This record gives sequence, C-alpha cells and structure tokens, in this order.
Amino acid sequence: MAKIKGRMLPVSPFRQLVADLMHFSAKVPTVCMDRMMDLGKVQAARQRCPSRPCWTAIFCKAFGLAAQHIPDLRRVYMSFPWPHLYEHPHSIATVNIEREWQGELVVFHAQVRSPEAQSLAKLDSFVHYLKDEPVAAVKYYRRIMNMMRVPWPLRKFVWWCALNLQVRRRVHNFGTFGISTTAAHGAGIMKLVPMLTATLHYSLFDASNSLQMRLSFDHRVLDGATAAKTLAMMDDILHHEILDELLDMGVTKLAA
Repeated sequence: MAKIKGRMLPVSPFRQLVADLMHFSAKVPTVCMDRMMDLGKVQAARQRCPSRPCWTAIFCKAFGLAAQHIPDLRRVYMSFPWPHLYEHPHSIATVNIEREWQGELVVFHAQVRSPEAQSLAKLDSFVHYLKDEPVAAVKYYRRIMNMMRVPWPLRKFVWWCALNLQVRRRVHNFGTFGISTTAAHGAGIMKLVPMLTATLHYSLFDASNSLQMRLSFDHRVLDGATAAKTLAMMDDILHHEILDELLDMGVTKLAA
C-alpha cells in the first residue's frame, strides 16, 4: 500500500508579512504581567446598554485613560541613530481584526487615535466598521495590502525604515499600544511577542465574571512595577469612569 504523501504549500503574502513582523518583534525584550479583574459590575452595566460596546472598545479606552496618568505608556524605544525614548502626546491604540481576504483569513490592524477622548459608543462603532466594511474600503487595510506587494528583499528595508527613521511616523503607523484577543474563538492568548511598548491581551470570563488581564511590555521602556501599576489603574478606571459611562448609556436606553 502506497504511503500518503504530504504537499508543499506556498507562503502567502500575508504569512510573509507575519514572518517580517516576528523578525522585528523578536528584537524586543518582552515581559508579561497579569492581574485578575472582577468585572461583574461592568459586565452588568454593559448588558443594559442599547448596543453593548465591545470589550475591545472598553479596554482600549481604559488603557488610554491610564496612559494619561502614566506617560511611560506613551513612550517608544528608538535605537537609531542613538538609543533614546520618544514620548507621544496622546495614545494611539492598534487593534487586530480578522477578516477574509482573497480566500484567506487575514489579521489586519488599524489605529484608534486618542481612545481616551472618545465615547464608548464611538469606539464601538469604529470597531464594527473595521469588522464589516469591505476590506478594500478601509484605508488601514489598504496600507497593509500595499506592504504585501513589496518584494521580499526591499520589504525588510521598508520595515526597518518605518520602525527606525521617523518616530512620529512610526507611532502613526503602529500606535503606542496594542490590543489583541482571541476570546471570540473560545481561548485566550497566554504569551505574545509584541513589537509595541505595551500590548493588552486577556483570558475568557469565568463564572464569576472575572478575567485575567495581561500586559506584555518592552522592558527597555517599562519596569515591572510600572506595568503592575498600569493594570491596577486600569482596574480602577473600569470600575469608575468606564462603569459610569456604561450606566449613563443604560439610563439613556430606559429614557428612550
């Protein structure tokens, strides 16, 4: 009986781009911090909202508000032309969105400017726009698709220039922090190799409406104590500013 043979598959342009990302992310000395958060009150208030804001929007805003008080979260480590830190005046969140493109599931990313200054309703609307709008109509996705078309030898050089030459452009294209989740698929990310100074990722909710919030961070920019302080402040913000906004949204529903 003949043995069943495997098959060779080409690496798609998207997977090549992921390989590039991992190449540069591997240079970041990453540490992960976590904190168990009891979000029962936040969950209950969210359930009463007319259109429940997604957790990506909620956590983006909470982290952005924390970064107003902790400027380290808005900093980027730059090694060229000499080692230095750059501090951005406001947060830019990079969110990952899975979409189908040319028959392949692709994780695109897009930037949310100043999430701390936006309403949860507006942030939620933007996330739904990223999920539902035709891929070619989203400018953030077109930028990624254009990068996929760059030939391999030149693409690595373009990556390096984008990350090292113009820091304000780097922040514009990649953000000051990221948020990545697979909770919708029934699992949480335990470990990330992030390129940004800080990236949020979290577990699934348990029976008591608690979850493990994780922060993977660049140790050249943040220390463990700062990361722990960030998660504690996020927890506090979720139970005050965010909870108050969700309750207001629920009151608006009742009044209508």
